[in-house]
Amino acid sequence: MGKSLLIVESPTKARTLNRYLGDRFDIRASVGHVKDLPANELGINIENKFEPHYEVIKGKEKVIRELRKAAKQADSIYLAPDPDREGEAIAWHIAEELRSSQKEIYRVLFNELTRNAIENALKQPGELHQQKFEAQLARRLLDRLVGYQISPILWDKIRRGLSAGRVQSVALRLICEREHEILAFDSEEYWTITALLEGEVKPQFEARLWRQAGKKVKIPNQKQASALVAVLEQASYQVEKVEKKKRTRNPAPPFITSTLQQEAARKLRYTAQRTMAVAQRLYEGVELGKEGAVGLITYMRTDSTRLAKEAVTAARGWIRDNIGTEYVPQKAPVYRSRKGSQDAHEAIRPTSVTRTPEQMAAYLKKEELALYELIWKRFVASQMSPAQLDQTIMHIAAGELMLRASGTVLRFPGFMQIYIEGSDNGEDGLEEGPKLPDLKEGTSLKLVKVEPKQHFTQPPPRFTEASLIRELEEKGIGRPSTYASIMQVIQKKEYTIKEKRRFKPTELGMLVNDLLVASFPEVLNVAFTAQMEAKLDQVETGNRGWLQVLEDFYQQFHQAVERAQTEMIDVKREGLPTELDCDKCGKKMHIRWGKNGLFLSCSGYPTCKNSKNFARDSKGKIQAAEEAEVKGTCELCSRDMVVKNGRFGPFLACTGYPECKNTRSLQNEKAEEKEKTVQYTDEACDKCDGRFVIRKSRQGISFLACENYPRCRNTRPIGTGIACPQTDCDGELVERASKRGKRFYGCTRYPKCRFISWSRPVDKGCPSCGNAYLVIRSSKGEEYLACPEKTCGYKEAPSKEV
Repeated sequence: MGKSLLIVESPTKARTLNRYLGDRFDIRASVGHVKDLPANELGINIENKFEPHYEVIKGKEKVIRELRKAAKQADSIYLAPDPDREGEAIAWHIAEELRSSQKEIYRVLFNELTRNAIENALKQPGELHQQKFEAQLARRLLDRLVGYQISPILWDKIRRGLSAGRVQSVALRLICEREHEILAFDSEEYWTITALLEGEVKPQFEARLWRQAGKKVKIPNQKQASALVAVLEQASYQVEKVEKKKRTRNPAPPFITSTLQQEAARKLRYTAQRTMAVAQRLYEGVELGKEGAVGLITYMRTDSTRLAKEAVTAARGWIRDNIGTEYVPQKAPVYRSRKGSQDAHEAIRPTSVTRTPEQMAAYLKKEELALYELIWKRFVASQMSPAQLDQTIMHIAAGELMLRASGTVLRFPGFMQIYIEGSDNGEDGLEEGPKLPDLKEGTSLKLVKVEPKQHFTQPPPRFTEASLIRELEEKGIGRPSTYASIMQVIQKKEYTIKEKRRFKPTELGMLVNDLLVASFPEVLNVAFTAQMEAKLDQVETGNRGWLQVLEDFYQQFHQAVERAQTEMIDVKREGLPTELDCDKCGKKMHIRWGKNGLFLSCSGYPTCKNSKNFARDSKGKIQAAEEAEVKGTCELCSRDMVVKNGRFGPFLACTGYPECKNTRSLQNEKAEEKEKTVQYTDEACDKCDGRFVIRKSRQGISFLACENYPRCRNTRPIGTGIACPQTDCDGELVERASKRGKRFYGCTRYPKCRFISWSRPVDKGCPSCGNAYLVIRSSKGEEYLACPEKTCGYKEAPSKEV
């Protein structure tokens, strides 16, 4: 009896499965999709009911040939790509290519790659899921129609290489709209006043001014703040009311794709793309020594918080045995999935709760361990008891003024013993506040000090990856599996940049968004996009036909495309009108696109060839850039050369453009300026005829390098003049830096001599124990000399020469 053929997506997954099934199955990998729409044409016959033209992806012909050959020799065929829409499409296309083998074809879904899960899945194989494939097909065709019919309009109106996407462009719209909110925001001044008070019971505590004559206090300026401070400094204080509440805080549900991406962005600073790549490796299998390759987490593309009963039972047992019975709730928590979630797969969890992060540390790379620990802790915490907090609110009377103090104390940590969910503002989400003294109502208080503080209202923050993913998810835009690619594309196309890990739209991004919103208001409508996602879900459940979804969409979309081709502003030829006047002819300046990006050009071109760079003020209003800095004369036409900014940085350009198109790199001038600051030494290079100069490494450490670099790459550390203290070593101590940039002092004979000192050595012997050198250390900002020998303890103040 021959073997059956089992086909998966990735070679890593194939290796993991081969460990369990190698004696019964011929396991092959398709290495992703094998068929797709053609790259250089639409590939959809719109007139013939949107018939797609799929073709074998270039480079996959060999994979198809090998799979066909293996299929002929197999008893039956099992298709086991990932259990989602993309995986179903891969399985469907492979099946189309292997039907000629006339072998029975089964569909297998692996939610996790463990022995029991694999065996159970193979015992209950299913058929290809037609509705799931049609949902993927509809999404693929919709995305192709939008991308291939809008993008050429952008190429014609602005420049080639731009792209539009059904979900990508809506994400860009959210970023641009947030930027408009920020630019339109007017900051307002306000003040808060805090009193430090002391009662008969310690500790001292702070209370904030809250009400005046029964109304909430608003302090708009320093004058009013000073008047209230004067009243508070003369007032008598008394505890009027004490409220004590017991609060319960429940754990967060186990991860789904979007929440994993958000939390990894907050806590690990991983991009969504990186998170999914690392999670894929953990799912497909990691070598665990003698145990072999094992999948450590369940499938990572899911929007369901459902957990298998076996996993819940195992988690409760682990918590009971390792943390304590009181941390196990009486009933296992059940989490409700978001409306519209597909619930096909479990939440993301470890395949075995007994494989703790500490045990896996020896087998995982740093980034794999960090993500696995996040997943493991979130899952375990989700099955633990709620945290119990005691909250105290104290109302304090000061004449007609009322102050309020609040404090929260963690009475029972519950799930917080393991895990606390992060937040977008960088805090860890722990709500424990200052502890208030146990004071009774009517108690008199003593004022220690009053402190007024000035504040300004802040605009809404720009989106981080975490907050943008949350926004997309809450509005029902896209699917968790698409978020990573969306984040990547809007940056790759230069529509956005990241400043302090937050998305900021570029001028190009703002321009593209404005034109698309004006020409395709429906396609870029948030509600419309969310409705389309719901329709695709209905296709998967069999409640709506994929062809009907396409026909309903295309009728309106096609009309918008035809209008945009004639009505969209032609930035390339006509420019985008502004309110700025040309300082040479008085006509309006327009924004145009050139080889070096967007710039201002006179609408009277070619009669008036005035052009300028532009910038935006704090409110986003376009302003002409200051006159370019004149730097030299053009060697071709003798006009002035001015500094301009291009996509590769500043350069010199002739003011006679376009008659004279001379440009000159500023790199040579930078090199000349740098040369003036180079410190030459008297030491000659021992590998060429050059001299050594002093340079600095990335870590800021000085070293000697040949002046003829890069022709000669000879370098040498700068010695401290202190001999290596190791016995029988004739080396010298030099300053070095570790991989993380931490400075230390090591021997020039490394690696033969591995002596290091984390403190700077000084060429002075210890008068107490006779050690050959002392080191410089510091305490509370003051430096002192100390003996490095632990048993000595000698210290002295450093001399001025040290």
